[in-house]
Amino acid sequence: MKRRNYAILPLLILCFTASDFSQIDEIDEKTIKQIEGWEEKINRERQPPEQVMDAIGLKPGMIVGEVGAGRGRYTVHLARRVGDTGKVYANDIDDGALNYLRDRCRRNNIRNIDIITGEEEDPRFPEKSLDMVMMVWVFHMLEKPVPLMKNLLPSLKPGATLVILDPPDDEIDAEIKQMEGKLDPNRLSIRARIEKAALESGFELVRVDRFLPMDSLFFLKAQSH
Repeated sequence: MKRRNYAILPLLILCFTASDFSQIDEIDEKTIKQIEGWEEKINRERQPPEQVMDAIGLKPGMIVGEVGAGRGRYTVHLARRVGDTGKVYANDIDDGALNYLRDRCRRNNIRNIDIITGEEEDPRFPEKSLDMVMMVWVFHMLEKPVPLMKNLLPSLKPGATLVILDPPDDEIDAEIKQMEGKLDPNRLSIRARIEKAALESGFELVRVDRFLPMDSLFFLKAQSH
């Protein structure tokens, strides 16, 4: 079976659909169908939200921070799972994407998502508030993961989990080559990059799940001292 390369698609569709959302009051229905139809396909074929949320142990009432929430492809599913007694803090540095998410919450009557405009190295989550932090197709694009991860620590409750969902190395390499035209011959695997960033930022990698068709789930905890 021919394997589809989705790694570059998020970047292309983001450039096409989200670049000017900060400048308009309403997003047209055709654009919404394009974006959310693509999202449903990715979720169905690669990252079924219910399976993922079961695997990470997400339960009603939990408080979750999502780094790089974007337009909310996963955010809305997290919000439905944690329910009215829970909350999702949705972070991104892209105002256009966050405007789309605000409109999405309004359209779907979702009231338990707090939207946060963060910084590249600081998600700006509230202190000691989170049971879990999640990154979906985000970590491999971070230029400086260590400062960001260090700034996650103050927001975590004791025992909180950082979950990273990322694509395999061949797709990451294809994305880098598409964007930069070449690959660093000394590049680390995604697992090695996560382990290195975890060690330098005060986390430790405690588990890796590979039940998804292509992507992997990495589970991190704050280092105990």
